Amino acid sequence: MRPISVFILAFFLAFMPQAKECEAQTVTPQACEQSIVTPATTGRYLWLPIQESAPEGKVLVIAEGKTLMEQNIRMAREGVDYYVALDLQPYQRKGEFKVCVQNVPAGSICFSKLIQNDDDNYALKEEKYRPSYHHTPQRGWMNDPNGMFYKDGVWHLFYQYNPYGSMWGNMHWGHSTSQDLIHWKHEAVALAPDAWGTIFSGSCVVDHQGSAGFGKDAVIAMYTTSRPTPFGGDVQAQCIAFSKNDGKTFQKYEGNPVLTSDVPDFRDPKAFWNEEAKVWNLILAAGQEMRIYSSKDLKTWRYESTFGQEYGNHGGVWECPDLFKIDSKWVLLCNINPGGPFGGSATQYFVGDFDGKKFTCESMPKVTKWLDYGKDHYATVSFYNAPDNRRVALAWMSNWQYANNVPTKQFRSANSIPRGLGLFTHGEETYVSVVPSKEMLAVRGQKLKKPTEACEIVVDVKGSTDITLSNTKGEQVTMRYDAQKQTFTMDRNKSGDVSFSEAFPCVTTAPTYGSIRQLRIFIDRCSIEAFDSEGKVAMTNLVFPSEPYDMVKVKGGKATIFEINH
Repeated sequence: MRPISVFILAFFLAFMPQAKECEAQTVTPQACEQSIVTPATTGRYLWLPIQESAPEGKVLVIAEGKTLMEQNIRMAREGVDYYVALDLQPYQRKGEFKVCVQNVPAGSICFSKLIQNDDDNYALKEEKYRPSYHHTPQRGWMNDPNGMFYKDGVWHLFYQYNPYGSMWGNMHWGHSTSQDLIHWKHEAVALAPDAWGTIFSGSCVVDHQGSAGFGKDAVIAMYTTSRPTPFGGDVQAQCIAFSKNDGKTFQKYEGNPVLTSDVPDFRDPKAFWNEEAKVWNLILAAGQEMRIYSSKDLKTWRYESTFGQEYGNHGGVWECPDLFKIDSKWVLLCNINPGGPFGGSATQYFVGDFDGKKFTCESMPKVTKWLDYGKDHYATVSFYNAPDNRRVALAWMSNWQYANNVPTKQFRSANSIPRGLGLFTHGEETYVSVVPSKEMLAVRGQKLKKPTEACEIVVDVKGSTDITLSNTKGEQVTMRYDAQKQTFTMDRNKSGDVSFSEAFPCVTTAPTYGSIRQLRIFIDRCSIEAFDSEGKVAMTNLVFPSEPYDMVKVKGGKATIFEINH
């Protein structure tokens, strides 16, 4: 059937006394053709059927001739992979509205599969690769962690989020909260696209003194908006929003944007209060460099300096910066894509000094330091306002080479376990140490006789050590600590399903910066994270075994297995 340019999905949202609360109401094509919508008294959500192989169509919500929402969605044409929710509640409060679909053939299966009900768990299926103790979105796509802060005993994690499918697009800020960095509660979407564009990465601060004019202890989000231009490419600008209820809801600043540029890649602002300089500082990515600004009120920003020319790796675009002090030195995190040590995306960093205006790297320009030597560790940023002067970081566990294609459906991507950052020296260089956050010890359970799909393996090593994880299907991951070469290696070539990308099978190798005595290895269904207990090695790799690894063989060391209480 020939596609039509606009197909109106209008539906009656009338109360049905005989229907139970949350009972699904099918929206028929005939109802759509009548182009009539009344305010709903049943059915908060319109469940949209998704087919990932389908081209993107558009779904719009229109009221009084105005488009209130417009998203690119892969509406099902021949079959349904999963469902996503269009929350009707904001529009029901405003009166009559209609939901429209563009660029989808009129005979597509989606028009007979639309469901309306109140159940936010509708059609949510258990997936074997969903991690048990790592943060994941309930549905949809997730990438960069955003706006992370700690306040009044609660850790807040925002993240790049597509509520309308498990592939990148329609960028919002999702939101989750936790009291222990392990168990997460899904909150309402924090920031949605507007006239300035989709919502890209950014940061949050707690404005204790109320310097921005939104009240003391207001939470201020600073984020990038991105919108296409008629001439191709995107325009990216920096905006702010404020929250007076600890990040539960945000109101966008009427004076947005607060910072613009003519550079096409101009994004990912990380703001922080600099107690030494008594100013707000901001670092953001601009092409293959980082720009630094200062402000008194988080609204008016003064350009101070640029860092990056000739320093570190320049194999791709620089993104998602962070700048913070550990002990007496400053660390600048710089995520890069591509250019990682084993292809695709990764996190590099620089150690030096910062005076509130200029960052000075203490290493020679060509020195490159990687925060994690795995294939699946990107967009690393730290929490603002963490207690006890801790520097706690999270990463996105995937790689842009294949992130859209990993073998999950309803959701895609997880965050790393929380990590504590510090410093150590080796030779004449200072490096950032990475260890599992202390919260991971709090969920360590009883000892086990063999590995499970969610466990921690502690390996005490005595010289060179070989570790093999395997299952009855012959799938395996091998790890080796080479004491002579001072390297740690992980091989996932035979780890399970590696067919979805030629870039996925690989061997990753990290320097150990001297000898190591103990390894901590965290397994969680689709991921393996390995750490030297002193923080000199961190390696994160995804795996997709057909069944859990339930055997471990260690040569040259002793393994102790612990369950994870989740």
